[in-house]
Amino acid sequence: MLDIVIEARKASLAPGMDVRRILPFRLRRMVGPFIFMDHAGPVDLQPPLVQNLDVLPHPHIGLSTVSYLFGGQVTHRDSLGVEQIIRPGEVNWMTAGSGIAHSERFEDPATLAGGQLEMIQTWVALPEKDEEAAPAFDNYKPEQLPIFTDTGVWMRLIAGDAFGLRNGVKTHSPLFYLHVVLDQGARFGLPKEHAERGIYIAKGSLEVSGRTYTVGQMLVFTKGVDPIMLAKEPTTLMLLGGEPLGERFIWWNFVSSRKDRIEQAKADWKEGRILLPPTDNAEFIPLPEDKSKPAGSPAPEALS
Repeated sequence: MLDIVIEARKASLAPGMDVRRILPFRLRRMVGPFIFMDHAGPVDLQPPLVQNLDVLPHPHIGLSTVSYLFGGQVTHRDSLGVEQIIRPGEVNWMTAGSGIAHSERFEDPATLAGGQLEMIQTWVALPEKDEEAAPAFDNYKPEQLPIFTDTGVWMRLIAGDAFGLRNGVKTHSPLFYLHVVLDQGARFGLPKEHAERGIYIAKGSLEVSGRTYTVGQMLVFTKGVDPIMLAKEPTTLMLLGGEPLGERFIWWNFVSSRKDRIEQAKADWKEGRILLPPTDNAEFIPLPEDKSKPAGSPAPEALS
């Protein structure tokens, strides 16, 4: 029934900022088109430490970054000139395509007090035909994202289609992405429309086929199975997946079906050919200096 259970790896990005990294994993690089997933927070920081969390301008190619918050707020700026504060229940969907740079800054210290800041960030790889698409950015408000409720079950469709729900979030390949909250004792299944399906347990615990799984685990299910899951306590899940796109290479913040394209992106960033955000261009993250192959380290930057 389960292809694999992925254990999130813990990383500390700054004092007070711990991240659980779920994808990519050495034995399972992608689930559908999803190639990266981080769970950051909850964060509880005093004002002097807040600036340590800012993610300076940095580049992407060949993917869409998807930001979704449980709490707090983050300010996004990119080389298209977009400046957008994202709040809980909204979706920031940025398509890098041929190349974009963006920053993420935590500019309201009050939202970091008391452990309010908590977010999930994913990368969605683009189909080969769209890898060089023009960069784009969209913010979607909660009222644009359909919600379904049933006894003990609440869920919001972040993107794609699942359980008969659809929304207007612009995607490039068949996929689904859901935020699900279960009461203790609630039972829940998987959408049947997609070939690859995974569940990340953000809070609580689930029983599947008599075995209990807990926070920080992603369950990736075999194609065609239809399991019933039982919430052992109040539980929050992120469901995601879709149609596989084929092999992708990942190096730092770059994703591509071609190694040579990643080498070009590295040169473009180093030589300043990927523009910085016009309202956040005083500093940036330099290209990491190492001799690794495109598919290897350095690891992707969290919150990037």
